[in-house]
Amino acid sequence: MLVLDHLAVLGADLKSAVEHVEGAFDCAMGAGGQHARFGTHNRLMGLCDDLYLEAIATDPDAPPPQDARWFGLDHFSGSPRLDKWVCRVVDIEAAVAQLPVEPRIVDVKRGDLKWRMLVPTDGFLPFDGLFPALIEWQSPVLPGVALAGQEWALTALTITHPEASKLQSILAPFLNDDRIRFETGDTPHLSADFNGPSKCQLT
Repeated sequence: MLVLDHLAVLGADLKSAVEHVEGAFDCAMGAGGQHARFGTHNRLMGLCDDLYLEAIATDPDAPPPQDARWFGLDHFSGSPRLDKWVCRVVDIEAAVAQLPVEPRIVDVKRGDLKWRMLVPTDGFLPFDGLFPALIEWQSPVLPGVALAGQEWALTALTITHPEASKLQSILAPFLNDDRIRFETGDTPHLSADFNGPSKCQLT
């Protein structure tokens, strides 16, 4: 079973990614850290229902990684945007065996957090990056639980793609979340709607 874990906003730099999130929600993001394995850094914001948002970008002060950065960040350009959704699984090997993905699983650690993640060799997830990234947490407390949650609840995550119906059919046996919607469209992209102190949309 795939369970929505968090959403990721990518940016050409971390400052712009954070400003994109903070501008949408009119509240400050919390701290994050560095990912030495991939030469990236992030900041986080807790949401309702044990979800969280991540702003992530290449870390200019980190040595270049030996292989491709995750989330396709080596080739990211343009304005910051909601670009990835991440689903957690109990057994990542079992999950990738049932899905049309390259079965490359990477062990990652940041501070007290440990996890395993599906990261294709070239850094790119299928369906133009809109296939969900898969994560198996190996920490006793999930970040979405540990983070101080803002008063924002995800009401809809929309995945727009020319082959949205194909992506939906692949994921349907493993994903049961009424908030997640698939729409056919020429330009692949994500958008998320939230209820909180007001209504807002993150794209």
